[in-house]
Amino acid sequence: MNIYTYLILSFIVFVYIIQTVADLLNVKNITNDIPKEFTNYFDKEKYEKSQRYLKANTNFSLISSSITLIIQIIFIVLGGFNYVNNVAISFGFGNIITGLIFANILFLASEIIKIPLSLYSIFVIEEKFGFNTMTLKTFISDWIKSQVITLSIFSIMFSLILWFFTNTSNLAWIYAFITVIIFQLFLTFIAPVAIMPLFNKYTPLEDGQLKTSIETYAKKENFKMKGLFKMDNSKRSNKSNAFFTGFGKYRRIVLFDTLIQKHTVEELTSILAHEIGHFKLRHIIKHMIFSFVSTGLMLYILSVFVNKVWLYKAFLLTSQPIYAGMIFFAFLYSPISLILSVISSYFSRKHEFEADAYAVTTHQHPQDMITALKKLSVDNLSNLYPHKFKVFLEDSHPPVLERIKAINNIAQKL
Repeated sequence: MNIYTYLILSFIVFVYIIQTVADLLNVKNITNDIPKEFTNYFDKEKYEKSQRYLKANTNFSLISSSITLIIQIIFIVLGGFNYVNNVAISFGFGNIITGLIFANILFLASEIIKIPLSLYSIFVIEEKFGFNTMTLKTFISDWIKSQVITLSIFSIMFSLILWFFTNTSNLAWIYAFITVIIFQLFLTFIAPVAIMPLFNKYTPLEDGQLKTSIETYAKKENFKMKGLFKMDNSKRSNKSNAFFTGFGKYRRIVLFDTLIQKHTVEELTSILAHEIGHFKLRHIIKHMIFSFVSTGLMLYILSVFVNKVWLYKAFLLTSQPIYAGMIFFAFLYSPISLILSVISSYFSRKHEFEADAYAVTTHQHPQDMITALKKLSVDNLSNLYPHKFKVFLEDSHPPVLERIKAINNIAQKL
């Protein structure tokens, strides 16, 4: 090993320590006191169950991240990347195909290692706490389909970026940036109609009070959409959610079937009003712009470091193929990625407050909104007292108690 290897390892360990500290503080912040806001929602037994769920997931996360860290360190120190590179070269293909073989071996190896962890998470933890409804057959089917889709998308993007960095010199990062943006926009449009239906069944929401209520609100807010759909999430989990997909007139509102079963019409309309608020307040566009800027920054920094000999020496490679440098850069970039993630999470939490305010002021059913948040928290066994550092580091949503307080403040002004 050399000083560059130690530098890379220090980056990996640094991110691991930061995330571990956040998890430990989060568990330590647990309290037995049920907030007065949840007096009629969380009984003592259910509340204790939510705390056990948090502890179980945190312990599992710590074990998983520790295993991942150990495997990464051992693989780097023993020259694993050099071995994989020799295997990729042995096939005798050109630079692009060899790079794909190299990257896909690493990707598939990583995904295979994750299988036992995923199985334990779903069929032990989620099963124990009453969430899992997935069968082993569905798990295997989902895994195969997701790997085929991910590998296909990854291979296309990796090949294009590799070609640019191999053939276009100093402008490579600009060409790669434009290509990635176009591809991301394409996937945003194609995913709802070609990818998502491979995993779940989407059926138009049947006529009735709920459909009428949502359509009436959407029309009042001049929110055009392709349609209202119900998703069969119950075949995988009892957890509830709702989301939007697509852009422009192709936007779709999707409700989990588990969500519909547990909420009233006004609560569901309030939830959808919140989601519509994200569109009306341009949160989706702002998030995409941030994502594009982050991608541009990453590709520019990649162009600076990808040809540095020390980067390859850090991973004990005996040659300097650019495709390997692109993989190695992810480790070098990890501290910057962590910082960008913190910034993204901050704005995401800010947007959640704004979307809540939009829903309350336009739909004017604040108590239904609050009730919906309480039910979602109870049904999903959410942590009501997350530690501030955990929230700061990675939470995309504010603590539910803060959201309820903000909604009540707005309601007093209506």
